[in-house]
Amino acid sequence: MEHLQAYRAAGGGKHRANKQFGTSVLTRRLLVATAVLFVTAVASSESRAQSGPFAPLAGSWSGAGTVTLDDGSTERIRCRAKYAPIGPTMEMSLTCASDAYKFNLGASVKAEGSAITGNWSETSRNISGSLQGRGGGGNYELVASAAGFNANISLKTSGNKQSVRMRADSQFRGADMTLSR
Repeated sequence: MEHLQAYRAAGGGKHRANKQFGTSVLTRRLLVATAVLFVTAVASSESRAQSGPFAPLAGSWSGAGTVTLDDGSTERIRCRAKYAPIGPTMEMSLTCASDAYKFNLGASVKAEGSAITGNWSETSRNISGSLQGRGGGGNYELVASAAGFNANISLKTSGNKQSVRMRADSQFRGADMTLSR
């Protein structure tokens, strides 16, 4: 009993565990406040992204389709796309692969009204070029050009579904993909 009285007296009449509980509550409140701040910042940046002409594309998409080669053969492909719009600009990446074929397409585009311009690159073949076209509201018709290469790209988005169609004049004749988020 004397030990308990000495313990309480040394702690100013409070049990040591109560002090830890107070610190734990403070720490928990700081963590909650930090989480709220983080979520608010992310929501704020997403709302800025959602306000531009590329807003319907924002986020990650995945799906499947086919690629057609110059000999007429087709292969099934799996694809992942990521669109990061900020106001009138957007960065995008598209990676598709089959058992024997793979392409990595990246692009940076800007919209002025319904006119779209930008640059693209396909890293596995080390080619790059320009993009131009028209569109808005999730539906776009573009032409990708480079030395010795031209491709028409049609992208149509409806809710959480997207279809991408590419037609080219090279060994890669085209691709058709259906993606969802």
